[in-house]
Amino acid sequence: MTTTTELSFIHRFKPATGPGRPPLLLLHGTGGNEDDLLTLGTMISAGSAQLSPRGKVLEGGMPRFFRRLREGVFDEEDVRRRAHELADFIAQARESYGLAAPVAVGFSNGANIAAAVLQLRPEALAGAALLRAMVPLQDPPVADLSGKPVLILSGASDPIVPADNARRLATMLNAAGAIVEHRMLPTGHGLSQADVALTKAWIDQL
Repeated sequence: MTTTTELSFIHRFKPATGPGRPPLLLLHGTGGNEDDLLTLGTMISAGSAQLSPRGKVLEGGMPRFFRRLREGVFDEEDVRRRAHELADFIAQARESYGLAAPVAVGFSNGANIAAAVLQLRPEALAGAALLRAMVPLQDPPVADLSGKPVLILSGASDPIVPADNARRLATMLNAAGAIVEHRMLPTGHGLSQADVALTKAWIDQL
């Protein structure tokens, strides 16, 4: 495991320990950091390389991947800028660590920036598991996501992400050609054992 500031994001990198597993890009939620999802990454895809950056935006001292105006209302200009910045970091990390395009695994704010990267820089990711994601851009550019696998796991009683917003994101990505699996789980905004099991099963069949 390495921690470095040599690339454009503070991050942790864990080399692959097993053959044939996709590299994971782990993207934390608000207030998280580069350590937050490492255990989840191992649970869902043991043996995968893990690349886990820390969001650069601070909200009340809590790291995030982009600014928001208030809960559920995003600064879309910043979303776009930060998505390109993250995609550039992915390209740097792939070159530095010799990685294939990673599968993003994002929670909440991390899921939202992953969705924005799919829409703005689809070549950066091989696919994405979006846990508690919502629409990051109301009017995204037309992206070609042909054949790209996307898993969206939403909470039926999530107080932060309205169910119709999550469904709209699934529809948008599907319309761009992604192979979208959207599941509504009987839970809130926090992650559950069902999230772990479903994400592991989804990665196993990639």
